[in-house]
Amino acid sequence: MQNYLANLPPQHRRSWLLVVIYIAVLLVVSLADFGLNTAGQTVFRGILLGMLVFLVASGLSLIFGLLDVLNFAQGAFLLIGAYVGNATYDALDALSDEMRFLAAILSAVGTVGVLGAIIEAGLIRPLYKRPIFQIVLTFGLAAIFLDLVERVYGPDPKQPIDPPALLNGKFTLFAQSLSTYRLFIIFLGLIMMVSVYILLNRTRIGIIIRAGVQDAEMVQALGINVRRVFTLVFVLGAALAALGGIAIVPYQGATLEMGNQFLILAIVVVVIGGMGSYEGTAIASIVVGLTRAVAEQLSLTHFDAPVLAETSILLLMIAVLLIQPSGLFGREEA
Repeated sequence: MQNYLANLPPQHRRSWLLVVIYIAVLLVVSLADFGLNTAGQTVFRGILLGMLVFLVASGLSLIFGLLDVLNFAQGAFLLIGAYVGNATYDALDALSDEMRFLAAILSAVGTVGVLGAIIEAGLIRPLYKRPIFQIVLTFGLAAIFLDLVERVYGPDPKQPIDPPALLNGKFTLFAQSLSTYRLFIIFLGLIMMVSVYILLNRTRIGIIIRAGVQDAEMVQALGINVRRVFTLVFVLGAALAALGGIAIVPYQGATLEMGNQFLILAIVVVVIGGMGSYEGTAIASIVVGLTRAVAEQLSLTHFDAPVLAETSILLLMIAVLLIQPSGLFGREEA
């Protein structure tokens, strides 16, 4: 850890210090105002939300950081994953809950992965050097997908599905009975966080991806299909959002609004963490999740103002940008 910090740029060491101080302040405020049990429950909810947001934001960060594409259809990928997974689960009612849940995950991730490959190869690829057109295109795709989901699955919210029996139990945390599935979501987010980091930094394909981003012509000259590598990155980013979508369904069901709700949170996370910084996105997801959870609890306890949760996140983003214009762990412009 000491070597890691020593190798960081000075502004990133300052960012780590700010993050530690900020989280410590949140914890102290929670303990002082809510008491131990409520504070513990609030922190748990914050980490849970942070992991869900991370699955969407990590894909957004990867696609922007490696492909330089700001994908406003990322929320739509989450939405499609949630609804396709829900429909698959309902259609396989003759199978066990375990098999239905696994099939729902595979169908959600597979469908969105294929869709992502088609979009990258057919629509995004000609626009890699045209950022305005990318934004217009992905905005348009998000609107189209939202309309298609509503037409295919209807406007009514979908009820939560039953997770497998292993994940459908209860455990007690700070005097509150909680679903084991919520703990599973946190572990899922952590597993994906570590797995993608290892993929990008410790494997051959990760080296190829990063080299292709830095110098596509050189990598192409080595006989590597750079276009296929870029498609893989886009598919990975889309699939992470779909995984987040189907992970949400057993927890709170699916609604047409969920895509835009998580897209906004993901954009805030990516901006706070630093555009294109995977590590920054991971840290900012936790920070945003904790901030929102504490703000919601403060609202319930003192203010009766639900808008406080959303406002707190925007204020946090503004504060970070005032202190660190490139985000906590973004690259500063030369």
